[in-house]
Amino acid sequence: MLGRLAGSNRRWVLAVGELTAESGTMARSRWRDLDPRRRRLILVCAAVEGGLKIAALIDLARRPAQDVRGSKPLWAVAIAVINSAGVVPIGYWVYGRRRS
Repeated sequence: MLGRLAGSNRRWVLAVGELTAESGTMARSRWRDLDPRRRRLILVCAAVEGGLKIAALIDLARRPAQDVRGSKPLWAVAIAVINSAGVVPIGYWVYGRRRS
């Protein structure tokens, strides 16, 4: 999430840190510095993404190759490796599986 703060120093605020326009470096926030609401949001999002990845990988492993659009190994790598906020596992559920 990226948004501009009001003020003359023109800062960009990211979800966990901030990037200053002058230096181009990101000041990282520590976990303990985050408010409890943001911590919960991060944990819930991570749990949802992890659950989607696990469900998609289990389905992919059990599904015959002819029922998968594309290469099973390629789907497995994409689902497991790409940090996608759930987009790749959902893409597999919508596009990667053939209707029986």
